[in-house]
Amino acid sequence: MNKAITDGVLLTPPPFENGLDVWSSGDGTPGSDTYDGSANALFVAADQDFAGALELLKTDNIQRLRYMGQTPLLPGCYLRIRTRVKVVSGSLPSVRIAGYPARGDGSAVGGITTVGPSVTLVSYGEVVEVSAIVGVGPRGGVDMVWGTEPIYGHFGLDLTGPNGGIVRIDDFEIEDITSVFLRDMLSVVDVTDFGAVGDGSTDDTVAFEAANAAAAGRTIYVPAGVFRLNGDVTFDHPVRFEGTVSMPTEAVLLLRRNFDLPNYIEAFEDEELAFRKGFQALLNNVDHESFDLGGRKVNVTEPIDMQAAVPDRTFYATRRVIRNGQLEAAVSSVWDDDVVTSQATYDPSNAFQLTSVTNVGAVPVGALIEGSGVGREVYVRDKNVTTSSITLSAPLYDGAGTQNFTFRKFKYMLDFSGFSQLSKFVMTDIEFQCNNRCSAVMLAITGSTFTLRDCFITRPKDRGITSIGDGCQGMFIDRCQFLSGEDELTVPNRKTIGFNMNANDLKLRDNRATRFRHFGLIAGQNNLILGNHFFQGDGVENGIRSAGLILATTNTGSVLANNYVDNCFIEWTNEHDPTPAFTGGFSFSALSLTDNVFLSAEVAPWFSYLVVKPHGAGHFLNGVSITGNRFRCINGTMDRVERVDTTFSDLDMSRSKNVVMTGNSYNNVSIQVACPAMIDFTQNDEADTWLIDAAQVLPFQGQALSVDSVITLGALRNDASVRQYAMPHVDLRQGPDRDQIRLVWPTAVQGRVMATVRMDKK
Repeated sequence: MNKAITDGVLLTPPPFENGLDVWSSGDGTPGSDTYDGSANALFVAADQDFAGALELLKTDNIQRLRYMGQTPLLPGCYLRIRTRVKVVSGSLPSVRIAGYPARGDGSAVGGITTVGPSVTLVSYGEVVEVSAIVGVGPRGGVDMVWGTEPIYGHFGLDLTGPNGGIVRIDDFEIEDITSVFLRDMLSVVDVTDFGAVGDGSTDDTVAFEAANAAAAGRTIYVPAGVFRLNGDVTFDHPVRFEGTVSMPTEAVLLLRRNFDLPNYIEAFEDEELAFRKGFQALLNNVDHESFDLGGRKVNVTEPIDMQAAVPDRTFYATRRVIRNGQLEAAVSSVWDDDVVTSQATYDPSNAFQLTSVTNVGAVPVGALIEGSGVGREVYVRDKNVTTSSITLSAPLYDGAGTQNFTFRKFKYMLDFSGFSQLSKFVMTDIEFQCNNRCSAVMLAITGSTFTLRDCFITRPKDRGITSIGDGCQGMFIDRCQFLSGEDELTVPNRKTIGFNMNANDLKLRDNRATRFRHFGLIAGQNNLILGNHFFQGDGVENGIRSAGLILATTNTGSVLANNYVDNCFIEWTNEHDPTPAFTGGFSFSALSLTDNVFLSAEVAPWFSYLVVKPHGAGHFLNGVSITGNRFRCINGTMDRVERVDTTFSDLDMSRSKNVVMTGNSYNNVSIQVACPAMIDFTQNDEADTWLIDAAQVLPFQGQALSVDSVITLGALRNDASVRQYAMPHVDLRQGPDRDQIRLVWPTAVQGRVMATVRMDKK
């Protein structure tokens, strides 16, 4: 680029032969003295070295010569001022290029270098060239760095040193030499050309914005240095970083054409900080819906408070995506749990509150709560120091009164809990490499449709995904792998949990989970749990197994279909119910368990695949469908696939309604149940009362509450072996466990019947 050529800008002053009235003996400003008619200056037309020259007698300590014309200073341009001089006689002075930096009103800009390198003249008649380069930025080879404030300059030279010497000066040449610095100015704009300093402390925000405004599609170049940006900066054009930037937390750097983590790492030279600033830009940018990590790995040295990275936002509900990379927890003591023990009071009528909490200020929001009567995965959702109260993520099932609670805050690689609401947020193709040092993700307090897709949560120390409120509403977890770091531990010694869910409408699909204590606890309703494989076994013979999934609400409204439940079981409980005894409603209801594969090995005989665990009396089954499943046990046998855990209470089997358990297959299961159950019964002796036992065929050791049909198989005969054509009536709920029926005939008969018995009422 050459402005004299491209834009017709006049740079070089006129030759001395045109007159000395435009050459000042001062700064070159209007009204200053000129050399026209001066006693110590004259034009020499004929000189063996110069076509024409100014002959000047040095009479001042600093003999100034300035062109009074205004030489323009343009952003991105670098000017070289040069001339040739020789001493004719007298003292030998020194010479240097010099200039006057002027604002638009003609006033001088202070605090900048106005002279070039000084050259000492050492012999008479020797022609010496002096030159200096002036420009906006501190580029290598620039002698006078003037920044962006000067608009034009008055250029010339200074004679310094002893007086009395006579010096002849050739005509000046001022030329645009920007091409020396930027070989291809058509594609690169340097921020230093617009006044950026890069010393780590000077605010270069305005210079960066000016470079962006001037780029017009060209690449913006940030050279070596540390450039402080105290305000928001947006680059609308491609940018290349050789140097780095530093910014306050609240300032946003938006790289619209380079919006990915590798470029933010180039900008900040710190992976973790680059991730924070990229996330900040993602939530402050309408041009990009996703932040691509570019396959890079971020070394995470401490929990990343995602809301603190975006201090201007606590609420966000526009779809945003982070994709394609790995976050790895570094060795650090900051991952250690924070543990606080405090006394508090719980009243079931105020189900989501702990009150009179001692030292409530020390209790961290997001801490897991442990204590008597506290169910699994109950967290501190919020706290109020003024009222000494804590808001719970879920009620306690038996915590009434005052006791000491333990509050355990796990540390999460990404912590979104500072957001009051975060909706439509997606993480895809990310590996959370926790290295048994930390947990992976804590969700926002509220929000909907948080999505984790095609991700790996690898070796979490305590938890994979934690919800401490309703930020899990409508959550999607699709095609992810949850890989435990507790593979080598036996089942009772494991403590990690893949995820928990408090709100409704979970979509849990096509995931794989290995050897957690529990894959997940689901406390909400209306969930779709489809196509997952979760396994939790160990090599212990007759070993115990833990629940793979825990359904922690009675009216679950959930479908579990086409899952592979491997060496674990489904537990259905109401441990988040503050009044666990049944007082109304639907009780344990609306569960569909369809076309799943259940497999176990080396398990204790009393192991079962579906366990209902009521916390409180009076509960019953209502609208439960268990169909088309494949139940198999290898390397041993199991008693039954379904049971009730009566640790706290039993189910009221007399109230069972609409329970269907058909079309399932059983391998190495001793008691194979169904509802309705078809019982082939033979009465060998004549009797008018036949007692048929359904204990070994009714699910959950239920009661014989109804009979769909009784069909005779072959002829009924009396004691004379005469055919009888009678029908019985049926007495239900017979025997001490109410699991028998009685067929009462009008006369004593013997024969064979097929009775279809149910443990439910329609």
